Amino acid sequence: MKNRLYQTKHELWLEILFASFAINDEAIKSRLYDFSQIAFRHMKWLGESILENGDDYNYDRDMQLFKRESNFDILAALKNTLESAGKIYPESILGERMTTDDAYLLQYISELLSDKTNDAEVTAFNMQRKWEDLDQAQIDALTLFLFEESYKEYELILVYAYMQARTDNVLHFNVFQDLVDESHFHLKSFGNMMARLGILALPRELHEMTYVVKDLDKFVKDGIAEEEAAKEMCKELSDAIKDEKLSKFFNFINYQESYHIELMKKLL
Repeated sequence: MKNRLYQTKHELWLEILFASFAINDEAIKSRLYDFSQIAFRHMKWLGESILENGDDYNYDRDMQLFKRESNFDILAALKNTLESAGKIYPESILGERMTTDDAYLLQYISELLSDKTNDAEVTAFNMQRKWEDLDQAQIDALTLFLFEESYKEYELILVYAYMQARTDNVLHFNVFQDLVDESHFHLKSFGNMMARLGILALPRELHEMTYVVKDLDKFVKDGIAEEEAAKEMCKELSDAIKDEKLSKFFNFINYQESYHIELMKKLL
């Protein structure tokens, strides 16, 4: 039961998050993203509660990202998911918090659905793969990068959150929090870019061996190597893409990865 509840919350976080990526309207997109961050905090608190009770949770999930064609299709499906999730929330202070937060999101969705001007075509799944002046080779390079890096950021969010919930070391806790927050921003950036290209897709599921860390030193050293590889990919992409705004963006991400490496060195 505990993991079913945690899995439900995990899937709900992803559904709200990817709804925010898929919808083009900037106001709705921004509001849904804020709600996704609230859902992620629910996951954090729920994980802590499960551990305090001597139980455990994992990152299993069964959800699919359906290729819906309109804002209203996405919002109606999200409304159904929220209503189903609420039926299994526990009778506790945390359960009440999750219920009232979801109720406010449901109210917002109902308001959107009551006004037909909020409906619009969703282009996030149309596979057009067009980006202003980029040629096919540059689009291919960008596509590969986004699929690899969106998975990496999703993985890092969950792995660092898993480790953060299991440490009493304040330095470690704070470093994990910084890395989770940074990865949220990167995942948001890459998810919105995938939607713009018409290739929005869920990152693949994590295997338990990815996040159940037995050797912290090895994990951190592997993580530093992974950040170095991401930096190299950002640099290569920045050099390959003949679009000044995109090149500057990937240089910006590259410099952030450099600081992530310094943060991870603190863990050692």
